[in-house]
Amino acid sequence: MSVELNHTIVHARDNRESAEFLTDLLGLEITQEWGPFIAVALNNGVTLDFATIPAEHITPQHYAFLVSDAEFEAAYEKIRARGIPHWADPHRKQPGEINRNDGGKGIYFLDPSSHAMELITVPYGGWPQP
Repeated sequence: MSVELNHTIVHARDNRESAEFLTDLLGLEITQEWGPFIAVALNNGVTLDFATIPAEHITPQHYAFLVSDAEFEAAYEKIRARGIPHWADPHRKQPGEINRNDGGKGIYFLDPSSHAMELITVPYGGWPQP
């Protein structure tokens, strides 16, 4: 068997709020709930297992999602409609803009626990050449 990422735990101030924020924005589903975890499944089989912990113990992380153009547009429309601050760059110097890196589109925004979320339509460095 090849090595694959199966799941990762995402610390949240409120696991349900963070899981529902992501599922609603990206059209995903909550797939399991057990103990302190609420799992959100990504299309490649990886789950993000949200766990509530005290806010002072949350270290903001970065999560980048490779999405289709249609998924990007749907999520971006929700971000704009809800007034969620977003940037074209990770340093937050280009507010309200979309980047066009590698011929695609990308944005950065924060989730309810202040994790840096990124949506991109083309992987860094572009698509591999056949």
